[in-house]
Amino acid sequence: MTFHTHDIGPWQLGLGLIFVLMAAGTSFAKSLGLERDIAIGTVRTFAQLFLMGFVLSFLFAHQSIGFVLGLFIIMVIFAARIVKGRVKEKDVSFTMPVFWSMFLGYALVAVMVTGLVVQAKPWWRAEYFIPLGGMVVGNSMTALAICLERFFSDIRTKRDIIEMKLALGASMAEASDDIVRDALRSGMIPSINSMMGVGVVFIPGMMSGQILAGADPMIAIRYQIVVMLMLVGSCALTCILVIHLIRRRTFGKGQYLCLRP
Repeated sequence: MTFHTHDIGPWQLGLGLIFVLMAAGTSFAKSLGLERDIAIGTVRTFAQLFLMGFVLSFLFAHQSIGFVLGLFIIMVIFAARIVKGRVKEKDVSFTMPVFWSMFLGYALVAVMVTGLVVQAKPWWRAEYFIPLGGMVVGNSMTALAICLERFFSDIRTKRDIIEMKLALGASMAEASDDIVRDALRSGMIPSINSMMGVGVVFIPGMMSGQILAGADPMIAIRYQIVVMLMLVGSCALTCILVIHLIRRRTFGKGQYLCLRP
């Protein structure tokens, strides 16, 4: 039996707004104050995804490495901005370390997956590089925000202990080693938990999308396994890169804490 993907027309798409109205109604009934955010999020979802659809159609038609890498860099820039918005730290500048860590880490993982694992030819082929790179950026962005938030929070709450270690002759790395370890663990745990529950507790979006599009479930499963593994690797790589760069900025040249109490 041949499986045909059902197209979703404007009216069917509009029916999806019922779920948004349910969320907004809950917010209004419970005085949560989320109605405006829900409305903005809904508009942005429609606008951003339709815009991405037009951009991908253009990329797939032209297959240019310049356009593909250009879109990838734009995605990383927006991800870095979102991380900056989520981490409320003013004393230490972390925008550029976050951007470069994300760009280098995500590019390495995406190139390895498309070039070596999937063996797309060329490695930057838009149909593979952009969706896989987008998943790396989207999932690792959350891990990075959690990692940084935990790092700065622990540095402040354990300021006295850190300064005592520094006064006793410990280096910057020795005084903050436990904090770095806890921050890295916080950033990596969500992706590891996802591996624990995948296929049993939930079916990931990529696998569901491929199956709905008519792909063989066994092929969809293989792709999903690669995605799960690459997400764990990218989360670990970017968190390690950024936390070591940020730690250098958290301490001054005289081994003193730059963060105000």
